[in-house]
Amino acid sequence: MTINRADFEWVCKLVRDRAGVVLSTDKAYLVESRLAPLIKDVGVSSISQLIAQLRPQPFNDIHRRIIEAMVTTETSFFRDNCPFDILKQYILPELIQQRKTRRVLNIWSAACSSGQEPYSIAILLDEHFPELFAWNVQLIASDISHQILDRARQGCYNQQEISRGLPPSLREKYFQHSSNKWQIDAQIRQRVDFTHVNLAENWPSMPQMDIIFLRNVLIYFDVRTKQTILTKARQLLQPDGYLFLGGGETTLNLDPAFKPIQLDKAICYRLRDR
Repeated sequence: MTINRADFEWVCKLVRDRAGVVLSTDKAYLVESRLAPLIKDVGVSSISQLIAQLRPQPFNDIHRRIIEAMVTTETSFFRDNCPFDILKQYILPELIQQRKTRRVLNIWSAACSSGQEPYSIAILLDEHFPELFAWNVQLIASDISHQILDRARQGCYNQQEISRGLPPSLREKYFQHSSNKWQIDAQIRQRVDFTHVNLAENWPSMPQMDIIFLRNVLIYFDVRTKQTILTKARQLLQPDGYLFLGGGETTLNLDPAFKPIQLDKAICYRLRDR
């Protein structure tokens, strides 16, 4: 199933206008493959027929499903390891000491996809910081895709997904195995509050964050959208909080209010002193 240039440009504009995500000109194959299931669900015979029907219509659920289909959902447990290592060794001990009077800690995993990142954080907290059970800890996870959020809430993964990044000891401790699926324990699922957030649009009201994971998502936005997202993240972050980006991402030349911090092999970001 192929897509012509005009229809590809229409999809690109839809995704950019509504989600801020830029599809490069070599991504026609991606559009073709990811729209195939939607075409079957809608009951049309081709991409051209689908888009011809949508062009004159106001934004609706099918437009939204196209956008969600285009958004990359690649993730894994404890992805890249280093951010989680410094979270355990440096950042959480520091924040626990600084917040021991109020005993409140807020963490946001933005663009969480199918949930491996926030669940990794929840497991890390459970494994290494039992004192936080007596705290008010809010772990928020968000994504643009309603469909992927529904899946994340279930916390159910196939054998390939469960094998990527998750040590066997943690798999056996925190997951139940049934019919080639692994589901994370209810006690971990209940610690993550999944909510819909489109990073390129208005954000819902959230508490001031001590830690923000905004990893491997800025690379899909244009410069102006990156700057807008970082500005809003800065406003949401506690003055002594920490921002995590992906390995190929940076605040350099985007938001001078952030400064990089090297901790062992990982880099995170903090706000400069005002």
